[in-house]
Amino acid sequence: MAATAAAAVGGQQPSQPELAASGLALDKAATAAHLKAALSRPDNRAGAEELQALLERVLSAERPLAAAAGGEDSAAAGGGGGPGAAEEEALEWCKCLLAGGGCYDEFCAAVRAYDPAALCGLVWTANFVAYRCRTCGISPCMSLCAECFHQGDHTGHDFNMFRSQAGGACDCGDSSVMRESGFCKRHQIKSSSNIPCVPKDLLMMSEFVLPRFIFCLIQYLREGYNEPAADGPSEKDLNKVLQLLEPQISFLEDLTKMGGAMRSVLTQVLTNQQNYKDLTSGLGENACAKKSHEKYLVALKSSGLTYPEDKLVYGVQEPSAGTSSLAVQGFVGATGTLGQVDSSDEDDQDGSQGLGKRKRVKLSSGTKDQSIMDVLKHKSFLEELLFWTIKYEFPQKMVTFLLNMLPDQEYKVAFTKTFVQHYAFIMKTLKKSHESDTMSNRIVHISVQLFSNEELARQVTEECQLLDIMVTVLLYMMESCLIKSELQDEENSLHVVVNCGEALLKNNTYWPLVSDFINILSHQSVAKRFLEDHGLLVTWMNFVSFFQGMNLNKRELNEHVEFESQTYYAAFAAELEACAQPMWGLLSHCKVRETQEYTRNVVRYCLEALQDWFDAINFVDEPAPNQVTFHLPLHRYYAMFLSKAVKCQELDLDSVLPDQEMLMKLMIHPLQIQASLAEIHSNMWVRNGLQIKGQAMTYVQSHFCNSMIDPDIYLLQVCASRLDPDYFISSVFERFKVVDLLTMASQHQNTVLDAEHERSMLEGALTFLVILLSLRLHLGMSDDEILRAEMVAQLCMNDRTHSSLLDLIPENPNPKSGIIPGSYSFESVLSAVADFKAPVFEPGGSMQQGMYTPKAEVWDQEFDPVMVILRTVYRRDVQSAMDRYTAFLKQSGKFPGNPWPPYKKRTSLHPSYKGLMRLLHCKTLHIVLFTLLYKILMDHQNLSEHVLCMVLYLIELGLENSADEESDEEASVGGPERCHDSWFPGSNLVSNMRHFINYVRVRVPETAPEVKRDSPASTSSDNLGSLHNSRRPKVLQRENSGTAQVFSLVAERRKKFQEIINRSSSEANQVVRPKTSNKWSAPGSAPQLTTAILEIKESILSLLIKLHHKLSGKQNSYYPPWLDDIEILIQPEIPKYSHGDGITAVERILLKAASQSRMNKRIIEEICRKVTPPVPPKKVTAAEKKTLDKEERRQKARERQQKLLAEFASRQKSFMETAMDVDSPENDIPMDITTAEPQVSEAVYDCVICGQSGPSSEDRPTGLVVLLQASSVLGQCRDNVEPKKLPITEEEQIYPWDTCAAVHDVRLSLLQRYFKDSSCLLAVSIGWEGGVYVQTCGHTLHIDCHKSYMESLRNDQVLQGFSVDKGEFTCPLCRQFANSVLPCYPGSNVENNLWQRPSNKSIQDLIKEVEELQGRPGAFPSETNLSKEMESVMKDIKNTTQKKYRDYSKTPGSPDNDFLFMYSVARTNLELELIHRGGNLCSGGASTAGKRSCLNQLFHVLALHMRLYSIDSEYNPWRKLTQLEEMNPQLGNEEQQPEVPILYHDVTSLLLIQILMMPQPLRKDHFTCIVKVLFTLLYTQALAALSVKCSEEDRSAWKHEGALKKNTCDAEKSYEVLLSFVISELSKGKLYHEEGTQECAMVNPTAWSPEFMEKYLQDFCLPFLRITSLLQHHLFGEDLPSCQEEEEFSVLASCLGLLPTFYQTEHPFISASCLEWPVPAFDIITQWCFEIKSFTERHAEQGKALLIQESKWKLPHLLQLPENYNTIFQYYHRKTCSVCTKVPKDPAVCLVCGTFVCLKGSCCKQQSYCECVLHSQNCGAGTGIFLLINASVIIIIRGHRFCLWGSVYLDAHGEEDRDLRRGKPLYICKERYKVLEQQWISHTFDHINKRWGPHYNAL
Repeated sequence: MAATAAAAVGGQQPSQPELAASGLALDKAATAAHLKAALSRPDNRAGAEELQALLERVLSAERPLAAAAGGEDSAAAGGGGGPGAAEEEALEWCKCLLAGGGCYDEFCAAVRAYDPAALCGLVWTANFVAYRCRTCGISPCMSLCAECFHQGDHTGHDFNMFRSQAGGACDCGDSSVMRESGFCKRHQIKSSSNIPCVPKDLLMMSEFVLPRFIFCLIQYLREGYNEPAADGPSEKDLNKVLQLLEPQISFLEDLTKMGGAMRSVLTQVLTNQQNYKDLTSGLGENACAKKSHEKYLVALKSSGLTYPEDKLVYGVQEPSAGTSSLAVQGFVGATGTLGQVDSSDEDDQDGSQGLGKRKRVKLSSGTKDQSIMDVLKHKSFLEELLFWTIKYEFPQKMVTFLLNMLPDQEYKVAFTKTFVQHYAFIMKTLKKSHESDTMSNRIVHISVQLFSNEELARQVTEECQLLDIMVTVLLYMMESCLIKSELQDEENSLHVVVNCGEALLKNNTYWPLVSDFINILSHQSVAKRFLEDHGLLVTWMNFVSFFQGMNLNKRELNEHVEFESQTYYAAFAAELEACAQPMWGLLSHCKVRETQEYTRNVVRYCLEALQDWFDAINFVDEPAPNQVTFHLPLHRYYAMFLSKAVKCQELDLDSVLPDQEMLMKLMIHPLQIQASLAEIHSNMWVRNGLQIKGQAMTYVQSHFCNSMIDPDIYLLQVCASRLDPDYFISSVFERFKVVDLLTMASQHQNTVLDAEHERSMLEGALTFLVILLSLRLHLGMSDDEILRAEMVAQLCMNDRTHSSLLDLIPENPNPKSGIIPGSYSFESVLSAVADFKAPVFEPGGSMQQGMYTPKAEVWDQEFDPVMVILRTVYRRDVQSAMDRYTAFLKQSGKFPGNPWPPYKKRTSLHPSYKGLMRLLHCKTLHIVLFTLLYKILMDHQNLSEHVLCMVLYLIELGLENSADEESDEEASVGGPERCHDSWFPGSNLVSNMRHFINYVRVRVPETAPEVKRDSPASTSSDNLGSLHNSRRPKVLQRENSGTAQVFSLVAERRKKFQEIINRSSSEANQVVRPKTSNKWSAPGSAPQLTTAILEIKESILSLLIKLHHKLSGKQNSYYPPWLDDIEILIQPEIPKYSHGDGITAVERILLKAASQSRMNKRIIEEICRKVTPPVPPKKVTAAEKKTLDKEERRQKARERQQKLLAEFASRQKSFMETAMDVDSPENDIPMDITTAEPQVSEAVYDCVICGQSGPSSEDRPTGLVVLLQASSVLGQCRDNVEPKKLPITEEEQIYPWDTCAAVHDVRLSLLQRYFKDSSCLLAVSIGWEGGVYVQTCGHTLHIDCHKSYMESLRNDQVLQGFSVDKGEFTCPLCRQFANSVLPCYPGSNVENNLWQRPSNKSIQDLIKEVEELQGRPGAFPSETNLSKEMESVMKDIKNTTQKKYRDYSKTPGSPDNDFLFMYSVARTNLELELIHRGGNLCSGGASTAGKRSCLNQLFHVLALHMRLYSIDSEYNPWRKLTQLEEMNPQLGNEEQQPEVPILYHDVTSLLLIQILMMPQPLRKDHFTCIVKVLFTLLYTQALAALSVKCSEEDRSAWKHEGALKKNTCDAEKSYEVLLSFVISELSKGKLYHEEGTQECAMVNPTAWSPEFMEKYLQDFCLPFLRITSLLQHHLFGEDLPSCQEEEEFSVLASCLGLLPTFYQTEHPFISASCLEWPVPAFDIITQWCFEIKSFTERHAEQGKALLIQESKWKLPHLLQLPENYNTIFQYYHRKTCSVCTKVPKDPAVCLVCGTFVCLKGSCCKQQSYCECVLHSQNCGAGTGIFLLINASVIIIIRGHRFCLWGSVYLDAHGEEDRDLRRGKPLYICKERYKVLEQQWISHTFDHINKRWGPHYNAL
């Protein structure tokens, strides 16, 4: 034994290639066993050396990778051939050594036994389907594999299924991530207790072999890596290396799957520093190792990293500390610090001492420490492995291996630290990568596993400065793409921002780093460290400021921008992900009072950063014109932390606010955004292209609004509550550029705004003020109130589905904050405010989803237009909400007219923000309101109802929030007022309302009407002391200067600003100020302006009262209500919520004004008296008469218009009704006319194209618009009631043997085997599969009109959903899809009646006539237009179906084929109509199917063509049915096959052949004659089938019983007699012989009672009677009688004339009484049976099978689907395709037959047809219904087109989940499935589904 081993080590044996492989294997085992024994000895040094030497040889890395060096060394490992062989050999050796000579598989099993599987840890890659349960998850990233999920109990939980984007791992069993209640059965048991200890010798070999193996792998990685050349990436080379290493890495991966025991060995190997040092230092004498080490150093250097030895410059004094500033390197495999100590490994112990000696070098705050970015030192295999993993851009296999190890706790810690150590390097590699998407996913795949664990994140933060590293790395990353900011001062700006056009931002490359950062900030302990660390906060604010002001928009004033940049997507995404989400993460930890300090820190550094920013962009007090940026993250950080401080931490707001000057600066940019929004909506930015609208929408869109517009508005509210209100209000109007509009004069000049934009900008400014003053989102509403308000706003705009509501309601973006989608509060609020409308199914309509709609009381009390305006992305949604509100008020009778937005009382303000209401009580606002009211009253231009609405809203808000001290308003009049304020005496709205203003001096253009009146000189100054000089812009001169200098609002604002600044004593650069102000204020000295004085003499109250008159259109319409009822004032019942229009709003305001002040009340009364003195009725002046006439005329015109509209509507309605059921043209003319007047009247048709009506003629035929389609629906009928289920396990399979199509196929091929081909083709029908179905919408057109219509369609370039070249079009009238025109046969309507007179001819005469008529050759009519059309439509019918469905003959192209095809078309259409009627004719009547039937026309076309083929009278089956022939045994002519015996013929086919062979139109008595004759044959067939089905003794009994009665009078009408006769005739052959061998469908003999037999016979004959009755109904227009199911047979029989009229119904009905034999029954039966006898003598089996015809087919159904979609999904989404044996990317399953197919898969393509299209042709003759497994939707393929039908699986809220994006459980919706099935059966897919497109055979 020892000798062999020595030899192996010496290397003699393996180098003998001739040694048999098996010998070698044996040898390996022996060597391994020997080494294991040697190593087990106490003194194992010799063994160890031996093993080392062996491994040296086996795992020699000297062999270059691939066959680069020609592979001359490859024999060294004992395997000949290429390098691949050598590597395999090495692996074999390793496996053998690990197993210590035993069998490797047994070894694996042994190790698995010691697996304490507490964790699942299954690692998956992208696209894997996993589950997430929010009820069980502690971390938001929790995920479970499908197996663990289904084995746990999650009923009723909030879970969803998702497709992994980046890959992940299963958390089952990990209690730090999920609650234990959610663990699955396998991982519930804490199994560590009962798992035995691992025996030492089991894994001993692994500990020796694995270090060498891993080292070998690292050497390969070093060898294979070449720096990508500058010219292009060498990804190919990297991939090559990886492919070669595939087996090695897979081997490691398999080891990890052996369980915990093996993982801990691997952990020790990977983290042991000594091993690493010994093997990789490159100091040994091994040249190869040296070379490898050099390559490693080169790789480090080229990565921009240094090996610390060269880096001592960095001031870290002790070399032993490894010099990396992050002491990350000291992990040791099994040290006391990390896990159980394994004393056998002494070297490790020394290594661990290093840990205590290290000093950590703290990052100096604010400066970026180079060492984070540039230094790496590897001290263990794990570290170098990770390094190469990154270098090779995270190969999937390596990632999976590293992650598979994670269940080992010790490894997890070591690996996390290593990962953090390499973090900067990861970022650098990611930036350079060309595949950054894939790489990002792989990085996150790893990091999410590491950082989701709070304990671990905390440990790494403390020991490795995780936060410093992350922030620094992010900062570094962004620094690479900075550009100079152009905001404000383009030349001198010092601010830099990120460039959104860079790939880094455009491709979201920063995503993995930010996502990790957000993930660790969700842990409280980590976030607290961050918030405490001032240095970090400074760095972070520095990072955030890179985004401040990015993506600046400059308004294009001249031409349209050439190139619309789409960078704004990148900008919004960056702000949301990189700034806002970390902010929400931090905010979630600032919820309690104890955290005040954190808020102060953030606010402090935020303000510092803002101050730096203002300085950097040189901002003074005026924003630069025409630019806007939507990105102000610093403002938003500041705002959100303020809000949190007040709301949750009870901080005093003033303590965290800056001085006034800073507040003024802070408000400028958010206000600029609000004004720009108004400008964008006013189309002032239209030259910047659509993208600017996109930005405005994104800014308010639900995912962004609470990180963008909400903080902005909140910040403005804070500024407004602390700044001077006059200053704030004037700033608003100036920003919105409407200052010039606010003048009393009727004309003005606006220097900054075009006239067409003035109105919408004014609306914008007022709307903004309303929102600012009434929004309470951050000013005191609780979270639940906010949620409710948001939900109401969304529901009021439109009804919403549950998922869109979840999507539209802004939740805190941070996952750990309060509202989780689907959380308890969400559901409870939803049920409180909305009603659920279940999904509706309009047959033929669109599929509705389950919707939520607001409850009535919500409309009544909670509809809030302000919230709606704030949240609408599209302006039309505001209108939609108002329309719905109006409809509600009308419907509930609360308000009939056109309501205004309701006034809603707001929740009370938080005390900190009380100052906000001062805005409502400042003179500036009152002057604006007064001016606007006056302008509206005077009808100045550019004022809308919306403006008035907002003005009144503001006044009402002011009255609601007025200060109650009325005393001081009286006093304040005498107070020291500055002159320019003297419009109004005080600032309280209540008192200012009653203040009269008499004269105002305005500046107007010289053209203005005001100029002409020269005002008296006395007015120029303050007349009556009431004309105080206005402080309006351009309104009045300063009072003290006698000149008419206009006082500008803008200048006034400047002055305020100046005062404030001087007060705060900051020396502001005042030089700049005049410059900026000149730019804006209008040139006051412009020559064309002149001064005029207006006489006003109004107060706000008087204006309101006049407005009331104006709105109501009546004089003196306002009457103070308190004059009747004084109570109103004392306790005014002012509801919280008021509906109504402008009039009611004015009344409300006046009432509130009166109730708040006695003075107001008195003045209102006075005004009312003054305005309308009681006047005697005076004569109407001419002018007034004119206006009255005008009114009257208008009224009349309106009435006329209404009348016209009503008339039009009724016309339309009647058209719709007729269009919906157009009667079939023959019975267009009422019947009674025709009976009265016997002259012939022809059928008249309307052409829907040219509109003319007339008969169809030979030269100008009319046709029906029809759609021809091939159909296999009939073939899908089955004979059992139980519907087939969709297979959801391997056992369930569907076999198509029992389908109608299969049975008919078998029958035809059986006949063709034994009988003459041409005769076989007359004995059956085809078309069960691929039959042609013809349907019409009932509209007719001239065929020549149709041709020109098609021509115009051809030239029409519009994209149609159909192809005109294939003859497809839509009906010009009803737009129904069609593809052919079926000519109407010219002929009179009355013919029918002439032919229907009953004749008294005997049946024998009629039989002769029929025979003669059939014998006449059918000459094709002369070449007329009609006949040409008949021919072309026949061609269309043939081309509708594939050749294989038409050609059944053995001789291709034989006329019999066409003959068979034509009558089968008739059969198909009749059978399908029968199915549409539910499979029987009990309902009777001309049901809807009949109304639109085109069978009559179809019959004419078919008959015309069938008559061309005359059947030889020899072969005409009519003779066999009606004449007796002499029987000559056909035994003589053996070689020629016999004809099909008549008893084997299909009777319905015979019927159609007989009728179509007759000249049309057919006479009724001929028809009845044919039916009677065929019924005798049918009855005989029934008897024969019955006889075969019963047993021998039954047969003899019947034979005997019938024979006794044979001589009674009506023997021919007694089934017993006939049955016994049939039995006796048939028993002459060998038909009944081999009974013993096989009974044909034996039935229990006791069941053969007479009743049972009667039922059997009736059931056998019914299908024929049904088809015949339908045919009669169509040919002769007779209605079908309705009946009960049990009497269907007798009713149909009498309807067809089979039952004699005098038939008595007393005794039970017997089917035989319908028989009427044309020749003696017994003779003809003998003749028929004789044919069979001769056949059964040779082929008894087949003869019997052919006699038993299955006639009872059930209706066709689609497969039955399981209740829960998950069952389908789990089975099919991983199922392999039977054709290509791969798992399809897009699996689909056919709902008709259950076949599993690859959608769009090129794997299963055949001659350029993809599998779904192919299957649709084979299974449905061109119609396919497929369920797409991964999307839960159904697609329909119809010919060359396809459409998405929708889904039949809905979630609990009645919604589809297309593409399973939400992953909620889905349940079958039976109604939808029924609709789908109905459309399939009725062939109406084309008509009902609208969105069709071509599939180009690629599905």
